Amino acid sequence: MKWNVALLQMDIAFGQPEKNVEAIRNFVNQLQSSDERPDVVLLPELWDTGYDLKRLDEIADKNGERAKQLLSDAAEKLQAHVIGGSVAENRGGRMYNTTFVFDRSGKLAGSYSKAHLFRLMEEEKFLAAGDRPGVYILDGQPVSSVICYDIRFPEWVRVHALQGARALFVCAQWPHPRLNHWRQLLISRAIENQMYVIACNRVGEGDGNTFCGHSMVINPWGEIIAEGMQQEEIIRAEIDLTLVDEVRSRIPVIADRRPDLYRL
Repeated sequence: MKWNVALLQMDIAFGQPEKNVEAIRNFVNQLQSSDERPDVVLLPELWDTGYDLKRLDEIADKNGERAKQLLSDAAEKLQAHVIGGSVAENRGGRMYNTTFVFDRSGKLAGSYSKAHLFRLMEEEKFLAAGDRPGVYILDGQPVSSVICYDIRFPEWVRVHALQGARALFVCAQWPHPRLNHWRQLLISRAIENQMYVIACNRVGEGDGNTFCGHSMVINPWGEIIAEGMQQEEIIRAEIDLTLVDEVRSRIPVIADRRPDLYRL
């Protein structure tokens, strides 16, 4: 199974959902008019509000309805799967950092709320944490998604791999000066789980932070096959999910696990 993936590395208008919605529509129009249509589109973290956490009561997306409509329309228009980055979701009066995933027909394939909240940006003061893994079936293939800080928790990514995920989609707002951590952590997650890692970061500035871009596509050997710079752009790559089977058969890491030794 081969997929063409497109990562929408964008700047995000701080606390301006309508402006950011329009930016997504412009990216979708670019993809639709291009010669090569993507099979999967990935957006960055909190593309709707940025980290305007103090105003979430006012600007968060109630039950994700605004994002769901936009992303569903984009999936149907492009006939592509859309891993919808993440948005600030107001669910029952509690705020979550949530990914919505749509299949080629525009049907909701699943959702995931960020499990690990990042204290350095005070997420725990404004957001509720998710408690379920993000695993979906797209074109018959099990894939998964996590959000930004989650990649620092290898045991959480391994949960997704053990549920059969052959690719991990990551959306992020990863800041300077930790670009090296971003690159090394993503490569490590690909190698140790023998899966593709497709990661979309934002660029630009917001609330005193500068974000480092460098969205990446990494194969199951840990080789970078596409990487963005520090500007708005669409990063494209072709992935071949049969490589996951080849790598896992040549070095049977998952089969050779000793979970009886790993209990804390």
